[in-house]
Amino acid sequence: MVSHSVWIVGTSRTGKTARLVEQFCSWVQPEKQHIELFYTNKQARKKGERIPEFLYLKQTEPGVLVLAANDDNRRELGDIIVTSTLGKYPVRAKTPLGFFQDEVILFWPLLINSLNLKAQFPVRLRPETEQELATKLWRSQLDEEILRVAGVNESRLVRRILDLLQLAAYSGVHCENIAQILTKGLGENTTTLEPEFLASLLIDWRNWCLERGLLTYGIITELYSQYLLSDRNYQQHLTKRYQAVLADDVDDYPSVARLLFELLLNRGAIGAFSYNPDGAVRLGLGADPKYLEGLAKRCRVEILNEPPPESLGEQAKQMVELVTEPMVLVSLPEIVHSIQTTSRAQLLRQTAEVIADAIQSQQVQAEEVAIIAPGLDAIARYTLVEILVKQNIQVESLNDQRPLISSPVIRALLTMLALVYPGLGRLVERDAVAEMLVVLSRKQQAPENSTDAMNRVTDIDPVRAGLIADYCFVPHPDRPNLLPVSAFERWDRIGYAATTAYNEILEWLEQQRSQQELRLIPSPISLLDRAIQRFLWNGSNLPYEQLAALRELLETAQHYWEIDTRLRQIAPVETTPQTTIIEFIQLLRRGTITANPYPVRPIGGARKAVTLATIFQYRSSRRSHRWHFWLDAGSPLWAKGGAATLFGAPFFLQDRLGEPWTAEDEKLAEEERLRRILTDLLSRVSERVYLCHSDLAVNGQEQLGPLLPLVNACVTVISEATVK
Repeated sequence: MVSHSVWIVGTSRTGKTARLVEQFCSWVQPEKQHIELFYTNKQARKKGERIPEFLYLKQTEPGVLVLAANDDNRRELGDIIVTSTLGKYPVRAKTPLGFFQDEVILFWPLLINSLNLKAQFPVRLRPETEQELATKLWRSQLDEEILRVAGVNESRLVRRILDLLQLAAYSGVHCENIAQILTKGLGENTTTLEPEFLASLLIDWRNWCLERGLLTYGIITELYSQYLLSDRNYQQHLTKRYQAVLADDVDDYPSVARLLFELLLNRGAIGAFSYNPDGAVRLGLGADPKYLEGLAKRCRVEILNEPPPESLGEQAKQMVELVTEPMVLVSLPEIVHSIQTTSRAQLLRQTAEVIADAIQSQQVQAEEVAIIAPGLDAIARYTLVEILVKQNIQVESLNDQRPLISSPVIRALLTMLALVYPGLGRLVERDAVAEMLVVLSRKQQAPENSTDAMNRVTDIDPVRAGLIADYCFVPHPDRPNLLPVSAFERWDRIGYAATTAYNEILEWLEQQRSQQELRLIPSPISLLDRAIQRFLWNGSNLPYEQLAALRELLETAQHYWEIDTRLRQIAPVETTPQTTIIEFIQLLRRGTITANPYPVRPIGGARKAVTLATIFQYRSSRRSHRWHFWLDAGSPLWAKGGAATLFGAPFFLQDRLGEPWTAEDEKLAEEERLRRILTDLLSRVSERVYLCHSDLAVNGQEQLGPLLPLVNACVTVISEATVK
């Protein structure tokens, strides 16, 4: 019996996604032919015989479940399908986790009945809120002795324990079985906590959340895999809605996804899946590529052998051999260059200068260059951006998750909150007040005789703001206050513009205080919105980065108070509203929340900018460029793939469930990961690779990473002596 499902195998950029879209288009046939063949094959369906695949799909609304590995790929896949079908078949592509979440919320009443839960609408917890609430719940049990044994601080330990629940859920392991898996995997390892203790914490946490209708990624996945997928009512609804499944890059899916696919295939649906043997970007973070590969047995396998157009993929085999067998004396072709320095600071400067020279001499366009590193610290990011921007070259940092608190606008708004609400005085400092005055006094000003964008000028410059804060700010634990500018004896030195702006801010703060006392401000979210409208937005166009930070602040605040309201409804707490504001400000100041609102990309065409990314970010984005600059080529982190593997991740892979993870296993895994990274990256570059290496790392240690043989084998060497 020939399967009508298809399994498409190919390395990076071999046309897997295009083939999937082509398969989708073949499923949605003209209506006349569809109806004609449907009735012709009606008897065949009754006998259980296979019929042409497109007959399963309705012309008016194709029941196709479309999945992609991550959010960026999801949007792109949806756009490609809509474009290819001329908008006739609009589809909603999902990530596996996004699909599980939608299904759990949609079928929540069914879960209420089967699990005997309280009838309330579920609320999803963000990871940072999840960590904060779990820390509060477990604090009495995570004493100093426990932290000493674990060898990490409280926040790291809480995150590690919560990750175990997520890993178990992704692999289809019930929360109650986590102790058994860890006991087998850890064996006699005395450097970790007791598996039964960890599992009991997670069971308490899961039950605590379900009682309050709170959902985390781990709980969502467990509810879906353990309860919904096995429920007959749900199975009937699922198979009625979806007659086909189309999944891109399944090598990055958790093993639970295979359970979903097999259920659909068993009920007569057809499938199209793409698989990259050199992908597995999320291996160690919940993906189980080997288990997903087992689906190939149920499909017609198509292998895309054509090498990626204009790529250096052919060099991968030679470069992998050089890395795995360093004794082999081979010279790399001239398309692979190296930039070598002694110090990392010099390396960053020379790398930026080489890029700037190439772009200014028009050898390459800015959007055709990517800088890829195993890890990007703040110093490297700042240095590269600063040098390139000074040369009028824009830089796009992929998924640059800088903490919200790093934005002056966010810090100013939090200071404003502490000045309006009583009891927050200990959170306000003079320097923060000065910064708030600078930020809130900014105005938009159009440059004369110019078509350039609006410039932002400030009426209160940092010097005047410092003077005002020194002489007019009165600290107080309950009611910190700002005095009129006349409290400063030489207030005439402040100037008319700064005095006017300060008086406006003062008047606005007094107005908000009086309204707060009269309970006319519904919540701190309303106050934040008022401040943004009055001082920041003011009918102007804000820069995208600033707009993203403000949107994320409002989304975070909305989420935080929604959770606070839910917790107060379930079990009244003794804390005051001021305590909630204090905890919210402290949460932001810990730097755990980043500016990454939805959508994460600016509207409009692609920016003409150099791409700056970690290995993990770049491979996840599935981008490609003419030139690559591999930063810190001597770093040992290249073998780690640029992303830390979650604690216990190997124990939850289906082919080795609960098996101990040895040093030999780790060595083989790193070699295989490095092979995949090299093969994948070389498939994503078409013209030239620069290996950027400094003898010494940031901490002064010698860099002896796995890519060093490649650096030494380069024919063309750009060193401190040749690059000025």
